[in-house]
Amino acid sequence: MNALAIALAYQATWFAAVIGAGRGLWWPGVLAATLFALWRLAVSPCRALELRLLLAALGIGLLLESLWVGSGLLGYAAAWPWAGAPAWILALWCAFALVVVPLLGYLHRRPWLAAAFGAIGGPLAYLGAAGGWNAVHFAQPRWHGLLALGAGWALAMPALATLASRGLHGHLPGVHRS
Repeated sequence: MNALAIALAYQATWFAAVIGAGRGLWWPGVLAATLFALWRLAVSPCRALELRLLLAALGIGLLLESLWVGSGLLGYAAAWPWAGAPAWILALWCAFALVVVPLLGYLHRRPWLAAAFGAIGGPLAYLGAAGGWNAVHFAQPRWHGLLALGAGWALAMPALATLASRGLHGHLPGVHRS
């Protein structure tokens, strides 16, 4: 699969979610992520692995995002369907999981690099969502939320990269490249 096509489709999903949320709409992100996931899983040479990554990312995202919202460090526009992590941000976690295998292979066996990538890239994505589209709101002082995001993503990224690596190298039962 063309890496550029995957990257562009993921970015389109991110923009749909963030712009929609900034306008008070949760559904554009969920719709875009669903379409992205259906496409990725239809063309993926390792569907079972990518589905496991999607489910793992959904669980990690639900835990971390609800923790950040519950602690008051972050708030989200279009915070439906409940007071925890909104549907659109969870959809982004699912979409992100589907780029770990095809685009982030250099992180699969490098957990420290994956942690650094998460610690820096995670907060930057949230800053973009906050600054450009008001989809994310930080409590003051802002650095507390950024630090929590960096720590959470520094744990999440190596977990996803390790899961991808194990699946690609035959260490997960039932996961085969098809």
